[in-house]
Amino acid sequence: MKQELLAIAQAAKQAGGVLARLDTSVKNKILLDAADSLRRSIPQILESNKKDIDEAISHGLSAALIERLRLDKKRIEEMGNGLSAVAGLPDPVGEIGQVWQRPNGLRVGRMRIPLGVIAIIYESRPDVTADAAGLCLKSGNVCILRGGKEARNSNLAIAGIFGKVLRQNGLPEAAVSIIPYTEHEAIGELLKLDEHIDLVIPRGGEGLIRYVVENSHIPVIKHYKGVCHIYVAPSADLGIAEKICINAKVQRPGVCNAMETLLVDREIATKFLPIISESMTSAGVEIRGCAETQRVLPKVKPATEEDWSAEYLDLILSVRIVDGLSEAIAHIDKYGSSHTEAIITRDYNEAREFINQVRSSLVLVNASTRFNDGGQLGLGAEIGISTTRLHAFGPMGLRELTVEKFFALGTGQTRE
Repeated sequence: MKQELLAIAQAAKQAGGVLARLDTSVKNKILLDAADSLRRSIPQILESNKKDIDEAISHGLSAALIERLRLDKKRIEEMGNGLSAVAGLPDPVGEIGQVWQRPNGLRVGRMRIPLGVIAIIYESRPDVTADAAGLCLKSGNVCILRGGKEARNSNLAIAGIFGKVLRQNGLPEAAVSIIPYTEHEAIGELLKLDEHIDLVIPRGGEGLIRYVVENSHIPVIKHYKGVCHIYVAPSADLGIAEKICINAKVQRPGVCNAMETLLVDREIATKFLPIISESMTSAGVEIRGCAETQRVLPKVKPATEEDWSAEYLDLILSVRIVDGLSEAIAHIDKYGSSHTEAIITRDYNEAREFINQVRSSLVLVNASTRFNDGGQLGLGAEIGISTTRLHAFGPMGLRELTVEKFFALGTGQTRE
């Protein structure tokens, strides 16, 4: 295993030189070819995914994990649409920013270049395979993909499509490599290959991400978890608030941008909590509330200290009554994960204060937390969401997969 991983990384490094020099039109053709091939291969991908689902059920995986693993015709079409969207986006590679002139006549500027070889380590969601490959290809990067064992058949099927398309276009298949080993030891060995891999992006549960951070010899961009909040302010339109909260919690509870904690202002608690409680309960959501929430909703379970920092990834919601915007922000500062927060309000100044003071990667006003997604924010797709505030913060699209190098244009200048 160790030797094969090294060989994969070496081939990826070599392919990186080819990919970094590709013309935009060639990269776009590869993406569009891959999108078409995905759509034509829907029956085969679904057959592979069914094997993964059957194995996941037999091994007793949770409903939330199975939901993240499951593909259907619509999701595969969305993968293809995502690749087509990325093909239509401006290519950041070679983009030149501000150029300035020094007193000695030297002209200095910065140009965007690919990061190099990126290892993406992820769990459950096979659509990550397509998103990661597409974004890396367009930004001139090589990717090494290591998916979880629960999605092995799906990942191999999707990655195989990219390999075939690359081969048909006369490019090295190593530009999109997939690790065939699902053993945990493979991750540890991969994380030692800092001479060949430039960046690691882990996507999955907090345990996986912490393991990667603690064992990697390679720089890591990550987020540990998504403890996302919605604060319903006194001026909120309660009908809009109900609609947004239901969407944020129920639409896909097993993803990192789902709401986990609802903060309700005391002024409207007795009006809004019965409304949202009925809607959430009808949708199968278990509510855990603070002591004051329990006084308004006597049937809800008590929330513990651990609930406020919990990422449930399930139909469970913590609810707390707060005294105004400052207390809501203080709660988010203490228990949040710098991922996604929203305020429901009709007060412009309150909205601006929330945006200015909350330090998460996406702050929304009168919209669902589910919008913290590269595709939804116009990036075409995303390779992950970063809460590190280093190099990238929030969804990582094409620009976040490049860095700027300096260049200088002279006319014979020498340093005194």
